[in-house]
Amino acid sequence: MNWLSDNVNQLALLGAAAIILITVGVVGKYVKNIKNDKSEGELTGDNWDGIGEYKNEVPTGWGIVYILLIVWAVWYMLVGYPTNSYSQIGEYNDEVKSYNKHFEEKWKNPNQETLMGMGEGVYLLQCAPCHGIAADGIDGKAAGFDTWGTAKGIAEVIKSGSKGLGYTLGDMPAGLLQDEADIKAVSEFVANGMSANQKGKEVFEMACASCHGADGKGMGGMSPDLSTYGTPAFVKEVLKRGKIGNIGVMPKFNDGRLTDIQKEAVGHYILSIGK
Repeated sequence: MNWLSDNVNQLALLGAAAIILITVGVVGKYVKNIKNDKSEGELTGDNWDGIGEYKNEVPTGWGIVYILLIVWAVWYMLVGYPTNSYSQIGEYNDEVKSYNKHFEEKWKNPNQETLMGMGEGVYLLQCAPCHGIAADGIDGKAAGFDTWGTAKGIAEVIKSGSKGLGYTLGDMPAGLLQDEADIKAVSEFVANGMSANQKGKEVFEMACASCHGADGKGMGGMSPDLSTYGTPAFVKEVLKRGKIGNIGVMPKFNDGRLTDIQKEAVGHYILSIGK
């Protein structure tokens, strides 16, 4: 490999050489001073077993080197490195972008069978280590998906609360409703797309609308959008936000590790578990 054929390598070697030369010069100067100069000046007043400390200013040479290193670092990050020259990181990022573009194009109109197969694959790789292969939450250590997207799932959240999604209005406390009839009515109301249940609508407006809004859409992102509950869109939002759970932190999957169609697919798969 020819180290001088790459602009980034040239810049790095030039900077390293300059740092070495400056350091050797400065060190040589102060070693000479140590040999020839006598200690003098005002003491700080502190004393350790008879050893005092002078009120010395920062050595000029070291101060200059320190400032030059900061200037070099800023220049290197802002001007030196972004020269569009070849780098392995840049090549990897370009390959990922190219692959994701090809992937999205190939699967832009998947049928239900494809979505389920893709979703199962993503789930087993990304989700199963915490939520379990059977999606049972591994004996309650993480969220189970056997009731997700159903009225029963909503009822469980009302009773147990919900935390860790990082919404502006905070976590949902447990036990907001105590009456089983009210819990059942509002759970069915939400699970059926915020409709077809007058009693559920009344309970929702009384107990839930203050955070989720009268339309259930989360008041501009301040809380979960319940109008999408039971759809892949709700799952995609959780994947986007991440979650703090009982056994650790679920990462935010908006960092490029999953494409939009993969998020859509895993949403279909997870919601199918509770059906």
